[in-house]
Amino acid sequence: MFAARSIPRHRLRPLPRLLMGLGALLVATSLHAQGIDYQVRIDAPRQIENMLEENLDLMRWRGNPKVDMEQLQRLVKEAPEQAKTLIATEGYYSPKISAGLETTGTRPVARVIVDLGEPVVVGEVDLVLQGFAPLEQGGAPFDAAALRSRWTLPVGARFRMADWEGAKKGLLREVAQTRFPRAQLVETSATVDPEARRALLHVVIDSGPEMRFGELRIRGLKRYPREVITNLNKINPGDMYSEAALQALQSRLQDTGYFASVEVSADMRAVLNEELRELREGDGDPDGDATTPKPPTGPTILPVLVRVTENLRKNVEVGVGFSTDTGGRLQASYDDLNVLGKRMKSDLIYEQKRQTARVDFYWPTTPDGYNDSVGAGVERNDVRGEITTLATVAARRAWGSPLLERSLTLEALVEQREVPPNPSTTTRSLPLTYSMTRRKLDSLIQPTNGYVFQGQLGGALLPILTDEKFLRLYLRGLMYKPLGPSDTLILRGEFGAVAAKDKIGVPSTFLFRAGGDQSVRGYGYRELGVRENGAIVGGKYLATASAEYQYWFRPPWGVAVFYDVGNAADKVGDLQPKSGFGVGARWRSPVGPINVDVAYGHAVKKARLHFSLGFTF
Repeated sequence: MFAARSIPRHRLRPLPRLLMGLGALLVATSLHAQGIDYQVRIDAPRQIENMLEENLDLMRWRGNPKVDMEQLQRLVKEAPEQAKTLIATEGYYSPKISAGLETTGTRPVARVIVDLGEPVVVGEVDLVLQGFAPLEQGGAPFDAAALRSRWTLPVGARFRMADWEGAKKGLLREVAQTRFPRAQLVETSATVDPEARRALLHVVIDSGPEMRFGELRIRGLKRYPREVITNLNKINPGDMYSEAALQALQSRLQDTGYFASVEVSADMRAVLNEELRELREGDGDPDGDATTPKPPTGPTILPVLVRVTENLRKNVEVGVGFSTDTGGRLQASYDDLNVLGKRMKSDLIYEQKRQTARVDFYWPTTPDGYNDSVGAGVERNDVRGEITTLATVAARRAWGSPLLERSLTLEALVEQREVPPNPSTTTRSLPLTYSMTRRKLDSLIQPTNGYVFQGQLGGALLPILTDEKFLRLYLRGLMYKPLGPSDTLILRGEFGAVAAKDKIGVPSTFLFRAGGDQSVRGYGYRELGVRENGAIVGGKYLATASAEYQYWFRPPWGVAVFYDVGNAADKVGDLQPKSGFGVGARWRSPVGPINVDVAYGHAVKKARLHFSLGFTF
């Protein structure tokens, strides 16, 4: 056993003192770590309020543990001067701003009150041109009147710093994109008189040397013939420099499929070498001023430089997909970019309702802009009780641009058609078809404004490899109309007609049916047509229409309501319209709009789910 031992009282006193000191330190540290929890209320127009919330130190320091009452008072005191500087960028140079701090509640409240007053407006625009070369016959003028008409900050407009910077950049781009790519702003100034609320703008722009295109130079081309590039080049030596011409050539080359990357530019090395020479000469002349623009002595020749990175010659792709029209899909593709100097594309596609095998050969684009191809394929369809197997050999010539595409196609086809329990029949035809597609859209991937129109006219009019002569017309239009910043109206319509003595000899691929994701929603794929032994087959006439309203509540997300109507028949009088209506969800994905719709088919009295990616044109 151990004897109990007493501890003197004077040895206990330092311990409570130490604990009390540690407690006080922890409390102080906790209060310091939390900082002051305060609110900020800004009384200003919405646009100004948002700007101040994003930029005032009073807002940025909120929640910071280092802010104490003294620092908060300093932030409130500095807020009016900061706000005045920020608001001046929006054209208000004499605002009345007050700020205060309320500490009567549980949380301090910092208030900033803004009275904008009258804005400063542009009172005068002084635009001075220097160094512009004399214009040749038929040249586009670059004079003060023409440039002022396109100046984006005119007299009377509110003087905002963002608009001022944008106007200067726009002016420089306006000059530099044609003839004078080395143009520069020599002097710019904005003199603001807050009392008179006027801003006097002064801009001096120097054209630099006039430039014209020279020879074509190609870099990076190894596997493929030079004609792949030269045939697409519309720029001739001596042509006036144009940024649009360079961009157009780059776009045409990118669309060929031969290149992973394409860069088309004017070779500026000659200009840079000349500038270096002038600088060296200026350094040797004590009386010379290298910064003073010199008048151009004649056009500078710029070679057109094309840099490419070639795609691999052979490429294999596999993919899976799903469509509410044709079901699940498996796809395999094999491309060879140089088969006897031609590009070969082949596809093998298996879908639940359709199977396809096809191969096509494409010639390089001709100097006249024609794209020629030949191909062959087999396609089997099993839709609505009708089974067709179509074998085709086709030759096609296409020309134009994405804004206006045209093509002429000659096909030799044999179709085997079966509608059980009837025996199968075989049809031969040699149709010639002219197609045209006109696009005027603000975006080819995510359109919100504009229209697309497609027309086809063709048929087999000669008794050559043709069982039944026919003539076919098909028209389709799609229009996007914005109703506001978040609202879009989409209108769609199509019409088709086939003229023939006997429909039996016309290949079913040239007849019409309706229904599905891109037609009359609320009905199955090709569900609307002519009844034959319990099956739905194609008719000689088609008419459909659609109206859709889209609301983008949180871009890229939106909702839609729509109404579709249409039908297909063998007689115009039998085109009894079938309607469908519903609601849908929209997502503007990077690869195009994705649509999910629930539609009710009035004639079949049931709802159907539709899914689609992009729009068909």
